[in-house]
Amino acid sequence: MTNKTVARLATQDNVLNQKSLALMGLFGPTNDLTALMRLPGGRVRKVNRGARLLAGRVVGIDEKGVLFEKNGATHRLVMPGS
Repeated sequence: MTNKTVARLATQDNVLNQKSLALMGLFGPTNDLTALMRLPGGRVRKVNRGARLLAGRVVGIDEKGVLFEKNGATHRLVMPGS
């Protein structure tokens, strides 16, 4: 495959909303996953369970995404395109 073909297959256009929190990836052992998050201002941060973000406190990370708790409610952020 050529570089252009690889780039086309590996890239999805307009998937991340540039002004909101986005999950970019998950890595690490299954029992201790770390999430790579894109913050609304554009910065990228690695987060683990217990981290605090504007979206709330990270209460869990699994293969489906990241769970946040804010104001007593739990929300899930999933990988783009899933």
